[in-house]
Amino acid sequence: MPKQNSPFDDLVRGAAEVIQADELAERLAGLRPLRVKVGFDPTAPDLHLGHTVIINAMRRFQDAGHTVIFLIGDFTGMIGDPSGKNVTRKPLTEDQIKANAQTYAEQVFKILDREKTEIRFNSEWFGDMGAADMIRLAASHTVARMLERDDFDKRYKGGQPIAIHEFLYPLVQGHDSVALQADIEMGGTDQKFNLLVGRQLQTQAGQKPQIIITWPLLEGTDGVQKMSKSLANYIAINDPPGEMFGKLMSISDELMWRYFELLSFRPGSELDALKQAVADGRNPRDVKFELGIEIVDRFHGPGAGKQAREDFIARFRDSALPEDVAEQVLQAPADGLGIAAALTAAGLTPSNSEAFRMIKQGAVRIDGQRVDDRELALKPGFDGLLQVGKRKFARVRVV
Repeated sequence: MPKQNSPFDDLVRGAAEVIQADELAERLAGLRPLRVKVGFDPTAPDLHLGHTVIINAMRRFQDAGHTVIFLIGDFTGMIGDPSGKNVTRKPLTEDQIKANAQTYAEQVFKILDREKTEIRFNSEWFGDMGAADMIRLAASHTVARMLERDDFDKRYKGGQPIAIHEFLYPLVQGHDSVALQADIEMGGTDQKFNLLVGRQLQTQAGQKPQIIITWPLLEGTDGVQKMSKSLANYIAINDPPGEMFGKLMSISDELMWRYFELLSFRPGSELDALKQAVADGRNPRDVKFELGIEIVDRFHGPGAGKQAREDFIARFRDSALPEDVAEQVLQAPADGLGIAAALTAAGLTPSNSEAFRMIKQGAVRIDGQRVDDRELALKPGFDGLLQVGKRKFARVRVV
């Protein structure tokens, strides 16, 4: 029986690191809502599912009764975040920032509760900050400490230029935490240095330093590189339902669990139950369908996911299925019919050993989805299209 996850476990599920985890548990047990800050520089107009990993975490804190602060870095966007960059990042114009910020707000409220979200712009406090105030802020950190940051260190040692204003970025982001009196700040793993600066500045300001939660960068549909438009492995949250569902179906069975962990709103106990069901023989394709339905419903409304699933199956069958494929009924024990035995019984392979060989080659599909698990069992009630190679098909119903 799957173990029951604690509220703490569900809030930080999938996190890369929690700095001061014991203190977070203590604060969560307190009576007052915590102030959870996440900053977004509006550097591009569109968001993809990789961006939503942190937004999903924000929603979990929001649902737990805490105050979520969606901070739009309209001031920091004009500096340009140097995190992970090997060259100086070009700052955006004020008009670009305003346009992108508006698009961000429209997209994030597909996840966050608009009525429970505190939207702030860091120009609120930096817009009135004078040169003397900025100098005092710059005096709070040393060049030596800045060069401890990995990307600055590599650029310095590699002879790549570092502009003075780039040193200001971590300080400005850290000061945001002081201005907002943040209890928690969340960011990607590439933001850890900046988040730690926030703790330092809060301590200097006499505040209790924020707890830091970093989140991993989600792999794209290729399962290797982080999700990115430039790598064409992304799923945009504005993708049409059918396109979004199809891209989700293209991910591997192994990557599916990482997507569930970082993108699903199901409690951890339900994910454990799904993993156990697959271990007990449930078709991973059917579980992936559940992921696709949940994600498509989130961005396109209830019912959109199920319709996308039906359209996906119909498109595959209409485009790939020969007209003369008759349905075959296969008998199976209660624990299911092994995929190799099913392929052989359906006449798609001459033997189970050949079926296993075709699975290893990636030549076996169920309703268009590649089968990687040679231990897969088709349970009574299964109804789908088996395929081996490009030309062998069998419509199968298991009883």
